[in-house]
Amino acid sequence: MNRNKLVIVGVGHVGSAVLNCALAFQLASEIVLIDTDGEKAAGEALDTSHGTPFAYYSPNIDVHDGDYEECRDADVIIIAAGPSIMPGEKPDRLVLADRNVKTIREVMSSIVRYTQEAVIIIITNPLDVISYCAQNFFGYPKEKILGTGTTLETARLRRILANHYSVDPKDVQGYMLGEHGNSAFPAWSLVSVAGIAYDKLDAYFQPAKPLDTAAVGRQVVQVAYDVLSFKGCTNSGIAVVACRIARAVLSNEGSIFPVSTTLEGEYGLSRVSLSLPCQIGAGGVKRRLAVPLTAEETEKLRQSAASISQVLRNTGLLS
Repeated sequence: MNRNKLVIVGVGHVGSAVLNCALAFQLASEIVLIDTDGEKAAGEALDTSHGTPFAYYSPNIDVHDGDYEECRDADVIIIAAGPSIMPGEKPDRLVLADRNVKTIREVMSSIVRYTQEAVIIIITNPLDVISYCAQNFFGYPKEKILGTGTTLETARLRRILANHYSVDPKDVQGYMLGEHGNSAFPAWSLVSVAGIAYDKLDAYFQPAKPLDTAAVGRQVVQVAYDVLSFKGCTNSGIAVVACRIARAVLSNEGSIFPVSTTLEGEYGLSRVSLSLPCQIGAGGVKRRLAVPLTAEETEKLRQSAASISQVLRNTGLLS
């Protein structure tokens, strides 16, 4: 076992899925659960510990509840606190802004009392607004805070294209960029399979139907709300995403994921958090990559930034 310590803040549907995924990944030898409902955290820890004697988990993983003082020696903190969109609510993550800005202020204020060393991975929605708040108002090193961003949308894009062409999704390259939400978009100029550009894939793989790029872009955004409608929450995919990013941090991989960070002039944008490909390793974000985009893609990125910036102004995070 790696002698790492993971803290999960918020153990609702998403946090509990992160816990189970972290156990399956064997990310850490110690996992601490923090929740405003202390009994919920204690119950999750106790229930989960009962599975550790079996072979698929290391029996030496210590899962327990705790308070924010446990962050003092944490390597990674995953924040899944705060309400999510509920079935029947407006299908837009930005409606959560007022509620969850308050939540992240409380969480970050508690964390910084004990550490500025751990890498913080944020899941709480609206992801880009919450990431901006965490990165810019608490004196925490910015490179050590990141939102999962459009990594989940990117996984969905790759899954959809893999199904369309009957290939392994690991052989699909490309990104969804911008907002983790309704203005996310596929950067088609970066999409390829085995080095074959997206506009030549039909000729190589001869699918039953031609690739409809506009329909795929809409499907990637809509499928999150489909999952929400069908099962009442979205938790499994994002849990894998958060744990995959955490592993990149803990193993100092240098892997590239489209995560949400505060831009500093890329594409002429600043004072806003959104997703661009970033290299992730020990210490968090090593560098943001201002990848070459077409004029149309750059405009979509700016529209996404404008959407997020408006919510930042509405919540008082941006003047």
